[in-house]
Amino acid sequence: MAAPFTLRKIGVPPNSANLTEARRRVFDFFRAACRSLPTVMDIYNLQDVVAPSQLRFAISAQIRNNAHVTDPKALPLISVSLVIDLLLFKGMEELTDIVDHAKQRHHIIGQYVVGEGLVQNTGSKDQGKSDFLKNFYTSNYV
Repeated sequence: MAAPFTLRKIGVPPNSANLTEARRRVFDFFRAACRSLPTVMDIYNLQDVVAPSQLRFAISAQIRNNAHVTDPKALPLISVSLVIDLLLFKGMEELTDIVDHAKQRHHIIGQYVVGEGLVQNTGSKDQGKSDFLKNFYTSNYV
């Protein structure tokens, strides 16, 4: 299936001129990702597993995980906008792989539905296990 028009329209140029431009590109990427959600829902048949609003929340959570990359003092040797551009490139590559169907359904569910805590685990299968094993399993699930 061909990529939606929004994915072909937006790209990540090599370098942002400043932090403001890098921030604008992050918002453009978020809009492009949200606009591709109906396509992703159709490709991977996710209607029975997750709602588009929950996937939108997962995308924004991924972006918020890197919200700390704005302080120039934290990265003295590297331009902050260069780091943001690198993260945008990685995000764009991930989105392109998802839309081009380079991943399988269980990859999407594992990374963006279960991995983000959108599905609540009832804990019934952990009955009778020690606290050590419960903590081990929760900390090592990727």
